[in-house]
This record gives sequence, C-alpha cells and structure tokens, in this order.
Amino acid sequence: MIARHDHMLSRRQFLTTATLAAGAVAGIAPARAAAGLRVATLDWAILETLLAIGANVVAGTELLQFRDVAVTPAVPAGIADLGLRGTPNLEVLYAAKPELIFNSNFYAWADDRMRLIAPVESHAVYQPGASPYQLSEQMTLALGDRLERSAGRTLVDMTRAKLETYGRQFAKGDRRPILPINLGDARHVRVFGSDSMFGEVLKRTGLANAWPDLTSYSATAPVGIEQLATMPDAWIVLIPPHPADAFAELQKSAFWQALPAVQAGRVLVLGSINPYGALPAAERFADLLAEGLTHAWNG
Repeated sequence: MIARHDHMLSRRQFLTTATLAAGAVAGIAPARAAAGLRVATLDWAILETLLAIGANVVAGTELLQFRDVAVTPAVPAGIADLGLRGTPNLEVLYAAKPELIFNSNFYAWADDRMRLIAPVESHAVYQPGASPYQLSEQMTLALGDRLERSAGRTLVDMTRAKLETYGRQFAKGDRRPILPINLGDARHVRVFGSDSMFGEVLKRTGLANAWPDLTSYSATAPVGIEQLATMPDAWIVLIPPHPADAFAELQKSAFWQALPAVQAGRVLVLGSINPYGALPAAERFADLLAEGLTHAWNG
C-alpha cells in the first residue's frame, strides 16, 4: 500500500512517495517462536535478528521506539522493556529471567553487570573498516546455531536471494545513482555512504550510491542541503524517521524546489528503517526502495 501525501507535495515535486504501512511490503515473516533459551539483548540489530528467527526473546530496550523506527519484525507484547539502551534497567532484566544475554560492542560496558544475571555473548555488526552486511550474516548464522534455529540460515539465504532478484529488476530501470539520506532539519541531511547498511544494499542490488565518500559504516555528520545540488542526476531517497516540522519546512525551501531531482520528480520517501539494523533492516530497505522505484518507473 502506497500512501500519497498530495496535500504536501505536488505530482511534479514528488513523482512517488513510498511511505508504507508497517510491514506492508516487508518480506520478513518472523519465524514462530518456539520453546527454547530465554534470551535478552540491549542492541536493536540483535533484537530484530532474534525476532526474525523466532527466538524466545524475553527482554529488549526502547521497544516503543523500536516499533516506530525499525517497524519490522513485530515485537510480541510479552517482551519486557528495559528502557533506554544507554541506561538499561537491570532490575527489569533480572525479573525477566533470561538464560542468555546477547550484547554488542556498542554496549560492552554493561557486560560485567549483566553477567551477574545471565551469561553474555557478544556480536559486532557495526565497526570501522568492516562490512555491516557480512557481519550481519555472520551474526545471524551464529545466533541460529547457538539457539538451534534453522531460521538463521533461512534468513541469510532468503535475504541474499531477494537482493539478487531486485538486482535483476533494477537493471531494467533508469540506472540513475541513489542518494540515501536522512533529514536532520530543513537545512541539513545525513548521507549514507557505500559502507553503511543502506549503501551495501545498493551495491548488492547493482545500484550506484551517488555519495562518493565512505561514512565509517553509518551516515555522514549533517551536511548542508546545498550538497545535494552536486548530484543532479540522482534519485533522492529520504529515509525516516525525521522531524515532521523539518520535512514540512524543507518543502517550502526555494533551494529544495530548485534541485534538479525535485523538479524532475526523482524523490522517494520511504517508510522508517533502523539505520543500524541487521539483515531485517537491509531487507526492509530493499523492499521499500524496490516498491518506490518500480512505481516511479512504471508511473
């Protein structure tokens, strides 16, 4: 389902808007949770992977925000919310009675305290000089093996196959480069380079990233929107979440309206995606991008 924001954008300004309802085009159907080790995590990339392979997750962090930002996989109602990732509530974690805690390099400072509750095993998806996609595959297989869930291998194989399919689909399109950005305010954006998860999805589907620089596995520090004028042939792909007031103000900007991509209708607004996600986030980005580009090319 594609929701058009016609009250905000003219047809010429935005050829298509791919803001999608939660899970509308996501190909991930979380494996049915089975009896198994009770597991918990502070890290969202690990959380979405555990949910996708049907692990018995009993606790995670910032679950309300996770539902809004990551959207998929769905979070079962019975999972305990540990609060902020930076200051998790360890009393709630203890009460959830996990038998195993998965952690990442981002929250390694909590390992010693959490080991008083349950054994801790760590996995890194985002680290300088490494491919987040490859590390996500390694983590997914490791989690599947550890929890004796074949859904880990299934998720890896399914995601690879889907990206290959989209690659063949994109090869029939206009072959323009893609500029994936997140809006900071009406004058600044964050750009995802080739070494980000979004950049890796572009590469694996045969699409060029219009941003020429690496971004240390994430996004650049905010850059002025005037930088977008240096890439006149690109598709601009906005990836929420972003401030609603900034988005509305951006559309009133004379500079924004004058950008070649905006004038030509080459702007897509995707649904919200976790920029520091794992394979489920990669698949969601690929699904939403394919939906938006296909609609635009055939529109």
